[in-house]
Amino acid sequence: MAVNEALAKSQYDTGIVHNAIMAKKHETWDRQRAAGAMESTQYPTLDYVPCKDGLATAIPGDANNTFRCSNIDLYHFMSHASLNSTGEGSSSWGWTSESGREFVAIGQSDGAAFVEITKHGKMVYLGRLPQYSTPIIWREIRAYKNYMVIGSEAINHGVQIFDMRKLLKIDPKKPVTFDAKADLTGWFNELPAGRVHNIIINEELNYGVAVGAQPRNSSCKAGLIFIDLTDPSKPTTPGCNSQDGYVHDAQCLVYRGPDKKYYGRDICYAYNEDTLTIYDVTNKKNSTVISRISYEGASYTHQGWLLDRYNQEYLLLDDELDEEKKAGPSADGFPTTYIWDIKSLEKPKQTGYFKATAKGIDHNQYVIDGLSYQSNYGAGLRVVDVTSIPENPTGSDVCEVGFFDIYPEDDAAPGGGLVDFVGTWSSYAYFESGFIYINTIERGSFVVKMTSKACGSKAQSSHNRSNRAV
Repeated sequence: MAVNEALAKSQYDTGIVHNAIMAKKHETWDRQRAAGAMESTQYPTLDYVPCKDGLATAIPGDANNTFRCSNIDLYHFMSHASLNSTGEGSSSWGWTSESGREFVAIGQSDGAAFVEITKHGKMVYLGRLPQYSTPIIWREIRAYKNYMVIGSEAINHGVQIFDMRKLLKIDPKKPVTFDAKADLTGWFNELPAGRVHNIIINEELNYGVAVGAQPRNSSCKAGLIFIDLTDPSKPTTPGCNSQDGYVHDAQCLVYRGPDKKYYGRDICYAYNEDTLTIYDVTNKKNSTVISRISYEGASYTHQGWLLDRYNQEYLLLDDELDEEKKAGPSADGFPTTYIWDIKSLEKPKQTGYFKATAKGIDHNQYVIDGLSYQSNYGAGLRVVDVTSIPENPTGSDVCEVGFFDIYPEDDAAPGGGLVDFVGTWSSYAYFESGFIYINTIERGSFVVKMTSKACGSKAQSSHNRSNRAV
């Protein structure tokens, strides 16, 4: 549907909606701190626990250490405190060394912790990189080749570029606290206030993008700020795009879809608060918006991912505020994933949607080999089979193949969860070993693994069969 331009100008372009979400999150987290939920020392280290009869019972008789699950076993849990942090969790990303060792960079209020995941699914703490300026929960991390690229909402933080190969020879008995500045390979700070909301990487074309780099009245308007990473020790910016204002998140990659006009071009699919906005960024000094469109229930367009990066016909989009606002398909409080046909980049169209099986808020998702790995705050990690979408883009045949609910505190609520900014922030499921890392706001780090990837939930299929094409 067309963008409501009057609403966009008065509520989104001004930052009113974004500021309201930030305030709501701070209110929630302050409440959690007052209740003691953020004191991570209370959460014990947990070892392997199988998912049996829908529960992973880590400590018998302890409801707060009994996790609802389906087709996913728990392998390890470590609290933020055990990872030498006094803060809360946020983003995360993984890296695999040339020899096949698997590592995770874990976003926390006071920096990034580093762990190696062993072949038995155990995390081994290796050290941490402190924040560059002041602590803040918003810390986003992405990998570029052998480096982690770390941004933060903290003023004057800039973008840290850290070489993960520094971890390879660390003795776990002697974890290393790196210097936040001296141990960096590079640092990028061509930003209005040294802050970013998110980091995007196009590894194939050797660049990153800083998005949401406020203030909104700066020359780039918190849009796409490109970072040339050809030499990670000397990152520079070739330009920015302010055409659609604030960008919250994006996925940028070489276009290999059916739209012949753009084949081989550098395309960014951006999630811009109230729109899906598609850019041609081939020329970083003169990038352009290809299309800009909204949808029923649009409240805060947050993030999304292509169904198949090598056959770019569909993408999935999540909205972070539609459950809270009871808008559109999310009026019932069950997270909604919106399906988009992008065969024509100039005329994308929403074809349907699918819904989660537990109430909550959808935050981030990534699609790997036909499975969408979704971080749904208090509802935890949800894994959804989306291979049916090309044949049935309404979403009615989409099914949930597994989940691990990392926030037992809201399990007794109607619908199996609360519409609240608690629980998991991010996950990483790209490891060849099959281990999946989950970072949570309050507790710390989980490592889990799927036991099956087969659809089998009648409840899920019937839940989504009620969807209608748009």
